[in-house]
Amino acid sequence: MVRLWTLMVFLCLPAFGQELEEAIVRMYNFDFPASHEILDKYIAEHPSEPLPHAFRASAYLFSELDRMGILESEFLVDDDKIAARKKPLDPDPETRRRFLAAVAAVEARAGAALKANPNDRDALFAMCVAQGVSTDYMAFIEKRQISSLGLAKKSNAYAQRLLRLDPKFYDAYLTAGISEYMLGSLPFFIRWFIHFENVDGSKQKGIDRLQTVARDGHFFRPFSKILLGIIALREKRPREAQRLLVELNREYPANPLFRKELTKIGAMVGSAGN
Repeated sequence: MVRLWTLMVFLCLPAFGQELEEAIVRMYNFDFPASHEILDKYIAEHPSEPLPHAFRASAYLFSELDRMGILESEFLVDDDKIAARKKPLDPDPETRRRFLAAVAAVEARAGAALKANPNDRDALFAMCVAQGVSTDYMAFIEKRQISSLGLAKKSNAYAQRLLRLDPKFYDAYLTAGISEYMLGSLPFFIRWFIHFENVDGSKQKGIDRLQTVARDGHFFRPFSKILLGIIALREKRPREAQRLLVELNREYPANPLFRKELTKIGAMVGSAGN
């Protein structure tokens, strides 16, 4: 779980309309071209808003993770399999360029907004997303897991600022939950030198926070279920992972990964029951 960092994608912000909701649904269904088309149109009409650029960066990250096969649970669950993959696909340079441009757009717009108002929730979350997806890109795509911890720490700091402003900003608990679980999974000698704000390194506390998002969150609710499913598989609870994937498959039937992993876990549960 050391490499697993939340892909900071979605937060419940009522100021945004149906267009962004639809873009996010398309993203969860892995229809990335449609998601980008919607986001491009929205950004053209709202050029100063930082969060749509963060969603754009998230879509580039998700598409690259999907293309490279990194999102498949068999790799996320078994760290040895990740390390032993033969002939791994190289990152796509054009996707990387567009991803970095989207992150830079977030930072420019959110930075300006936070300079004017340090408590701008939209800008705080956009920065949280930008640092989170940058963490994922560095850890998963570039394979620089330890180096990515600095970005993860920044993402957590923005999430903690949001939670101080509004403890019921439930989707922000995703970042805090992942920080808890990730630090709890690190070797002690690494944890000794790392401090995340308001994070104890408790794996159980991390799971509890992810469950809060799965229950009360909005845009992050599906992603928290993905993470909880991965954790359940890592901790040898395939039936729990199966239940979560059944829910995700029902909500996002066009997502091929959910169907594929549900079939795998179904076979795993069936085998365990024999």
